[in-house]
Amino acid sequence: MTKWVASLAALLLGSCAGNQGSGPPPTVSSIVVFAASSLEPAFVKVAGRVSPKYRLGVVFNYAGTQALSSQLMQGAQADVFASADTAHMKSLQDAGLIGGSPQVFGHNRLEIAVEKGNPKGIHTLADLARAGLVTVLADPSVPAGKYAQQALARAHVTVHPASLEPQVTGVLGKVSLGEADAGIVYVSDIVSSGKVDGVAIPDGQNVIADYPIAKLKSASNNQGADEFISYLLSPEGQSIITGAGFEKA
Repeated sequence: MTKWVASLAALLLGSCAGNQGSGPPPTVSSIVVFAASSLEPAFVKVAGRVSPKYRLGVVFNYAGTQALSSQLMQGAQADVFASADTAHMKSLQDAGLIGGSPQVFGHNRLEIAVEKGNPKGIHTLADLARAGLVTVLADPSVPAGKYAQQALARAHVTVHPASLEPQVTGVLGKVSLGEADAGIVYVSDIVSSGKVDGVAIPDGQNVIADYPIAKLKSASNNQGADEFISYLLSPEGQSIITGAGFEKA
């Protein structure tokens, strides 16, 4: 499900509050950012820094990368696209929708999400194939689901998931609510959630996800889009990314 989150209103209120009695508030511009759902915790913090720094409101549309890509292909308007894989970014680039060159701003790894305390004693990907264990995965059309299938194949493990979620946050939600015993998510999901424990996946079985970002050719606020992307790639932006469990670009 698509999720829209705006920080523009707070910025506008702050502008008005800070200019009482001194005439109208300065002009505030805004941008629309389409971002993979796994980026929400990090991007909320990024927007918190970008908004006052550039007097820039940021409206986010969070969803599975495949859903965002489909929306943009169908004509949805946005200024910036941040993807959880390079494949969907390339599809948009091939369709002539990307302005400039996409830049990778971070990397992510997979991890097994389990209930707090790991009551089912899950320690490897092979454990996910145990009889009676309820495992959920992201749908293979979603980058996290595609990566999970690759990791399971590397580990020579066959899992019959109880459900295939349309975005990775759905996997995390079912584990945190006790509706599933385990799921494969990103390290950043474990770090940001605080509601589940993580079980590391060995490097030989893991998959590294590259996260690219780009300005859209149809962007209505080119300057704002450039400012957001530049901040994300700056040392300050990279610090927020790594603090949320990603690896810096």
